[in-house]
Amino acid sequence: MSQLIEIKSVPIEIEMKVSPARLEYTHASADLEISRDRGGLNIKSRPIRLNVDTFEMRNSILPSPATSIEQLPQKGRQAAYEATATYAQQGELLLKAKIGEDVMSQYSKTALSPDMNSQPGLTFIPTTGPEISWDAAELNIKFEMDKLNFDWRISGNEFKFTPGDIEISVTQQPAVIIKYIGGPLYVPPSADPNYEPVDVKA
Repeated sequence: MSQLIEIKSVPIEIEMKVSPARLEYTHASADLEISRDRGGLNIKSRPIRLNVDTFEMRNSILPSPATSIEQLPQKGRQAAYEATATYAQQGELLLKAKIGEDVMSQYSKTALSPDMNSQPGLTFIPTTGPEISWDAAELNIKFEMDKLNFDWRISGNEFKFTPGDIEISVTQQPAVIIKYIGGPLYVPPSADPNYEPVDVKA
């Protein structure tokens, strides 16, 4: 007797996609800004300076009001001292007078005539010269070199991690296929065109 039923099993089909993990590194970028400060050469020169003070010289020729006020009392005191000395000398002469001496002639000579032994006073003006001073010359040289300024702008390094991924998809479901592969069944069996009676012997 031939096989009437064919049974076929269909397995499941699974598709798997795997994405590995990734670690991405981004290099740092740097920006450089350069600025320049210009220097220079500075020269400062001051020539010699002559200072001439003629106040005392002019004051000896024509005294100023302040100097006159200061000198007048001194001259007055000096004149008083000289007059006192003269009167004392004349009084001493009168005290030593003797009878019969010509005291008046000696007194008049002392009082009215100048001292013959004294020398005439000569004064040259101005009595003092100007005060002269000077400030030495000065030379200052200042040199500054140019300056370069560097400004770095650096961004940080970056790490980017992408985790792994597993994707599973079922492309075919499992199944059991049952197929009848036999011929048609006739009821009653005699309806089969190819029916042959079965010889049953007792």
